Amino acid sequence: MATMARTNTGLAYPDRFYAAASYAGFGGSPNSANKDVASKFSNEVALILYALYQQATVGPCNVPKPSPWSPVEQGKWKSWQQLGNMVSAEAMRLFVKILEEEDPGWYSRTSNSVESVRDVQMNHNSNGEPIIENGNSFAETKTISAENGSLMEAQDKDIVLEGLGPVVVYDQWVSPPIKGQRPKARYEHGAAVVQDKMYIYGGNHNGRYLSDLNVLDLRSWTWSKVEASIESKSEESPSPVNIAPCAGHSLIPWENKLLSIAGHTKDPSETIQIKAFDLQTGTWSILKTYGKAPISRGGQSVTLVGSTLVIFGGQDAKRTLMNDLHILDLETMTWDDFDAVGVPPSPRSDHAAAVHAERYLLIFGGGSHATCFNDLHVLDLQAMEWSRPTQQGEIPSPRAGHTGVTVGENWFIVGGGDNKSGASETVVLNMSTLVWSVVTSVEGRVPLASEGLSLVVGSISGEDILVSFGGYNGRYNNEVNVLKPSHKSTLQSKIMEAPVPDSVSAVQNATNPTRDLESDFEVGQEGKIREIVMDNTDSEHMKSKGEETSDLIIATLKAEKEELESSLNKEKLQSLQLKEELTQAETRNTDLYKELQSIRGQLAAEQSRCFKLEVDVAELRQKLQTMETLQKELELLQRQKAASEQASLNAKQRQGSGGVWGWLAGSPPQNADDA
Repeated sequence: MATMARTNTGLAYPDRFYAAASYAGFGGSPNSANKDVASKFSNEVALILYALYQQATVGPCNVPKPSPWSPVEQGKWKSWQQLGNMVSAEAMRLFVKILEEEDPGWYSRTSNSVESVRDVQMNHNSNGEPIIENGNSFAETKTISAENGSLMEAQDKDIVLEGLGPVVVYDQWVSPPIKGQRPKARYEHGAAVVQDKMYIYGGNHNGRYLSDLNVLDLRSWTWSKVEASIESKSEESPSPVNIAPCAGHSLIPWENKLLSIAGHTKDPSETIQIKAFDLQTGTWSILKTYGKAPISRGGQSVTLVGSTLVIFGGQDAKRTLMNDLHILDLETMTWDDFDAVGVPPSPRSDHAAAVHAERYLLIFGGGSHATCFNDLHVLDLQAMEWSRPTQQGEIPSPRAGHTGVTVGENWFIVGGGDNKSGASETVVLNMSTLVWSVVTSVEGRVPLASEGLSLVVGSISGEDILVSFGGYNGRYNNEVNVLKPSHKSTLQSKIMEAPVPDSVSAVQNATNPTRDLESDFEVGQEGKIREIVMDNTDSEHMKSKGEETSDLIIATLKAEKEELESSLNKEKLQSLQLKEELTQAETRNTDLYKELQSIRGQLAAEQSRCFKLEVDVAELRQKLQTMETLQKELELLQRQKAASEQASLNAKQRQGSGGVWGWLAGSPPQNADDA
């Protein structure tokens, strides 16, 4: 395969680059080159051309920083250093592209002789990585590198965000220059994109629910507030429609409306309400639904699958967590609830959900009152069966309050926290292979490490961008951040979408249509076969050689396919055995739970009986104390009685003896009765 494609006219690369460099003034001595470049271009363009020339001919900047007393040298060094690890081929193309923009007729005014081209040794960077430096003054070349580092595709493309300037940074969060009045800081709001405009509705600020609707133009990066009106009455009732402030709801674009589903309100309704904002008339209304509507809630996930909304989990006004599943058909506005087979996720709220291939609903993370989760559950919407697949790669930490969006088969997750700290990593899940990887990380307490932030996908100049807003991490935020995903994340899907030979297609069609890791590997190999065949079309000899090579590799792949099928059958058998063991374990768990409930009942009865016994013992102790008191009083009375009887006896004795002795002594008796 040719390393670089020839341009439409004139010299091919790298000769075209050296001709452009010579024309721009980089062919002579350094001093004369500086004068020539400075005389032809502005200072900014001259610095860019200098940096690209150095990157293309020397490589990444490894020279020490110049003295601060030399501002010109410092500027040149900084421009070069900002290019990071940009490969030489990209630097060459950007150099020529900028020169053509500044001086479109340069090629016609320069000699076509290859002798004028300087033969400079190129220092190639074989990594083939896309541009990752955060400079803001360079055009960008899209590069898709193969697994072995060779350049598969290199085409010029200007990535220009209006109001943001040329962007050459991938997989890094940047803050665009925002204009207009920013909305009030908030979290747990709803966000949606319609025609390059991001709408923000409701949310929570200092415990107060909001009801304002704001819009951010993603081309001019200007905020404005939408002056919305409320429909005077609904079709069912002549009374005015009440559009209550809310938080924890979901905002879904549908046709020419924005649908606000569920959410917490100050005076919650009994069931979920569907509010609709008509983008044409600028009015809010409440849509009438049919069937059994779910109970009101907030923190749920709402996923648009075709023309239906799939709602899972959340918590109601009494803070009861749920893991129920409901589906709303938007064409008939009819509710349905399903009892899917398998083990559903545990009750939770503030989780993230996404749909893959319009069939599989993925649930990740979330939290209960006591803990946060990082488990992944998948619901097959055709078979209505839950499963919990094995995650691979850099599995994210447990989190709740995060948000996610899908770009192709990639699911980007941002923010969230675990009640201790915010999640600083922006992660991505390949929904075909279930492999996690970290896109980037942020430092400090920033909005991107918040709970309750929003994330949407926009498109600028044909490329996807992720836009985040708001969140709470100890303070409420209203900042906007932008990330442009790199093409590395979509490389695998692009390879698989490439046409393949008929023989290979037949092999592929004979396999299970379910997309798994083995099929991805096979199709990726088939894409490589196609490259080999295409790269050897210059001559009949090379063509036949390519066909032989292709046949050989196809035969090898067939053998590998049979081995993979055998391994897959073994894995399926093992999976069935594990399912049986899981069923048995669940049965044992059910029995143990019943036994535990019985023991708990017995324990409660014993505790009640013990309590009664304690009450009886307390009463007996009180009676015993009363008896002891009575016994003491009885003994005292007995002693008093004995003393009284003794005193009476003594008195009688003294009376009898006193009469005789008194007579003898000559003492007359006291009265006649005694005598």
